[in-house]
Amino acid sequence: MSATLNRRDFLSATSAVAGGLMVGFHVPGLAQAGAAAPELNAWVQVLPDETTVIRIARSEMGQGTLTGLAQLVAEELECDWARVKTEYPTPGQNLARNRAWGSMSTGGSRGVRESHEYVRKGGALARALLIQAAANRWNVSVVECKTASGWVLHAGKKLSYGSLAAEAAKLAAPADIQLKPAKDWTLAGKPVKRLDTRAKLDGSQVYGMDLQLPGMLNAAIKDCPVFGGKLKSFDAAAIEGRPGVKKVVKVGDSAVAVVADTWWSAKMALEALPIVWDEGVNVSQNSADTAATLKAGLDADTAAVGSSQGDVKGALAGAARRVEAVYSYPHQNHATMEVMNATAKWTPERCEVWTPTQNGEAALAAASEASGLPPAACEVYKLHLGGGFGRRGAVHDWVRQAVAIAKELPGTPVKLIWSREEDMTHGRYHPVTQCKLTAGLDEAGKLTALHMRISGQSIVAGIFPQNIRDGKDPAVFQGLNAGGAEGALGYAVPHLLIDHAMRNPTVPPGFWRGVNLNQNAVYLECFIDEVAHAAKRDPLALRRELLAGSPKHLAVLNAVAAKAGWGKPRAKGRHLGLAQIMGFGSYVAACAEVSVSKKGELKIHRIVAATDPGHAVNPQQIAAQVEGSFVYGLSAALFGEITVKDGRVEQQNFNTYPVLKMEHMPAVETLVMPSGGFWGGVGEPTIAVAAPAVLNAIFAATGKRIRDLPLSKHSLV
Repeated sequence: MSATLNRRDFLSATSAVAGGLMVGFHVPGLAQAGAAAPELNAWVQVLPDETTVIRIARSEMGQGTLTGLAQLVAEELECDWARVKTEYPTPGQNLARNRAWGSMSTGGSRGVRESHEYVRKGGALARALLIQAAANRWNVSVVECKTASGWVLHAGKKLSYGSLAAEAAKLAAPADIQLKPAKDWTLAGKPVKRLDTRAKLDGSQVYGMDLQLPGMLNAAIKDCPVFGGKLKSFDAAAIEGRPGVKKVVKVGDSAVAVVADTWWSAKMALEALPIVWDEGVNVSQNSADTAATLKAGLDADTAAVGSSQGDVKGALAGAARRVEAVYSYPHQNHATMEVMNATAKWTPERCEVWTPTQNGEAALAAASEASGLPPAACEVYKLHLGGGFGRRGAVHDWVRQAVAIAKELPGTPVKLIWSREEDMTHGRYHPVTQCKLTAGLDEAGKLTALHMRISGQSIVAGIFPQNIRDGKDPAVFQGLNAGGAEGALGYAVPHLLIDHAMRNPTVPPGFWRGVNLNQNAVYLECFIDEVAHAAKRDPLALRRELLAGSPKHLAVLNAVAAKAGWGKPRAKGRHLGLAQIMGFGSYVAACAEVSVSKKGELKIHRIVAATDPGHAVNPQQIAAQVEGSFVYGLSAALFGEITVKDGRVEQQNFNTYPVLKMEHMPAVETLVMPSGGFWGGVGEPTIAVAAPAVLNAIFAATGKRIRDLPLSKHSLV
């Protein structure tokens, strides 16, 4: 017997031995045992057994939003944290209740920072109702009552929340709800354990690919391998007699699916299906063509202006010295461990979808459009995500496909799973850009002028073209703005121009974890290093000078420099590199320590990272997010590149699109520095400083300046 047992084997084996363990698993959308209990409000339900159910509208994909939001609700509710459970409200319920839960979108590190106030009010309101119910029983004033760990207290008496919930649910909500100041938090702000860990460890967490429904069939799909191409024909008769095959379905204009009793049967039949593609006009497109187009944009006469002050042209013309460099950043895939999948059930009256999604409302809209039914006749049941990173947010192509297939088999649930190759070659990719930076220095070596010309792809133009105004995509300038929460430039430069020449290739763009902050941090932070070395200045000293008027940027920079020992003696062959930026509402910095062997082998020994998110709801989870962000950011920096040949993606699996291995991962020392007064995100900002910190450290070690990624295509000797 093999000593190795994977997760699904374990579930199958224990289900059989335990007489059907899977029956006890919670599957959204299926009837669950247990009597219904009245809710106190949209966010809180207290059951008679003292269980507190906290509803979470945002999606959990490993980032800890579920636990963080539950902490905020429970903090105001003052319930027993040991008895807290969570559940997702559905987008259909949200629609029917006039969006009682607000936005269900989970992206841009907004899960906590954009919903903290109203979810806290949900907890505070529920607590107020419970106090009122107890006060009514005791015939006392509410001001004489207190709460603690799921009890209302008064003069030696106490009543449990569970015993009061039914009465409290009937009361009118008070007009004024006061929230606790952060200084009075006892649960929020603490490093509590995540609520979803146990289910992941014992196998009870149901992901989209785990889902089983009665009578369910499985589907595999192939889309035209060339972007913009279409399906010309296929010979269904060639495979319809294969065991398990139920149907061959044309999906939209460009794809074909096989439905079978198992996914493997569907996939094998699909591989054998004769297909003819109409590859279209993009079949001649290659990455080299895109690079040439972007290069031309660096010197184009017109560009959309993101930030401007002073007279850059005049200042550069009169500078004592000019420094110039061109950087580039490639297309990258989200490469989620769980590939795109959805289970759909369609009848002429109703459409239901079970899927991992970052935005339940967007998934509902996609299901409605694909089903031909109004949103009120549709429902989406959100499942935990096996990775999202932006891929499962704005675009729900796999949901549309699943519904289209299910329409061909009315009343039968059909689970669509993309193969890894389909997932890799039909994604929504990190945008490709180039950047030409020109700096002007005065005779004292001070930076007096900076022009950043970005040339390349716009995500907004590719997904929300209606939001482009006068040829400008504001998201392109993330981290380079004059102000604002989404990424303000901290450096003070007297003469500044940052502009964008939009050039959109055929590869579809998407919001990729960290989005435009990733490349902008590389461009800006590596070039600032170049300016420092050109001026014979210490890179930290120059940054401190330029950030003198930006104390929060400066604070995180100083923290990582001090912790890493900048300027102090270190082991032979070890070198440091710095990077800082502001994005997603938070201030972040990193200092990387690397060595490069005589053979050119890079070793990243250590990264010190600082984050100021304003408020830290769960410091332990922030530290975990920072560590995870470096796994993702360093994977991109070391290996991440999607290339196109003959109109199609060349990388089809992890053998050609590798990710970080344990041997590559440095020790990460996280500094969480909440300064208060604002709410920032933590899932994405530190990804952006991973690459530039390492690139600057490599320069310190070798004298080689790497200006295009990934690192794997460069020699360091």
